[in-house]
Amino acid sequence: MEPMAVSVPSGQQVRLAEVLLDDSQGETWARFRFVAPQIAREGGSVSHEQAAPDMDHLCADLALPYLAAQGVRPARVVISLADRPLPFGLQDATVTQFFEVYRPDGASCIWEAF
Repeated sequence: MEPMAVSVPSGQQVRLAEVLLDDSQGETWARFRFVAPQIAREGGSVSHEQAAPDMDHLCADLALPYLAAQGVRPARVVISLADRPLPFGLQDATVTQFFEVYRPDGASCIWEAF
């Protein structure tokens, strides 16, 4: 199955790769992992500053409605972008990745600085 394409404010091509639910210190965290080739260090055209509104948008407009439809109420939502697929938990210094963590608050995503 081809990953789902998602429209974002920057106009870059983003595809939903997977959604994971996990327990972190007694709280449920929902992780939405996207592939975004245009964030690549070499040959990419989208910086972290340009991608930040994309991650806000993905949290509020995709993650929260999905979680509500599934009846899941996580303590945190993590939105991650990677320039190419990478299995969760693996590290690869050649893969460009951006992450943001949010606290769901009704229909809003509150950015959590780490």
